[in-house]
Amino acid sequence: METVSANKDYQILNNVRLGKNVKIYSFVNAYGCSIDEGSKIGTFVEIQKGASIGKNCKISSHSFICEGVHIADNVFIGHNVTFINDKFPRATNADGIPQTEEDWNCESTYIEDGASIGSSATLLCGITIGRGAIVGAGSVVTKSVPENAVVAGNPAKVIKYLEKKPV
Repeated sequence: METVSANKDYQILNNVRLGKNVKIYSFVNAYGCSIDEGSKIGTFVEIQKGASIGKNCKISSHSFICEGVHIADNVFIGHNVTFINDKFPRATNADGIPQTEEDWNCESTYIEDGASIGSSATLLCGITIGRGAIVGAGSVVTKSVPENAVVAGNPAKVIKYLEKKPV
């Protein structure tokens, strides 16, 4: 993997690991993460430290990929998709002092090969979206999604299964 420095159109810190042929559009903020070869990152995306994006992924504009999110290969992330990494977020501790990294528990989320996440979906932490699964636009995903399942709604529920296809 290669590293890249910040430029005037986007903020890519030198601690980002980039594979070959990664395309990053304007106004992206990425730090401490990895983006593998052939992936495309749309405008106004944030990718936080500890997040990873596999090969040949498409991350659409305005999406938020927080620490603890691991996206495998050939994954589609629609516009305005939000991942969450803390089940019980708080601004301060019980004593009123602002929380720091030591005061909360980052829970990982895994998106397996070939999955697709529709625009404006929200994914809670500690779940896995199975290989080839599809999450409908606007869904709120509160639990893991099986391989090749199509889910939609709030909370997202399985509405059907797809035939297994190579990913």
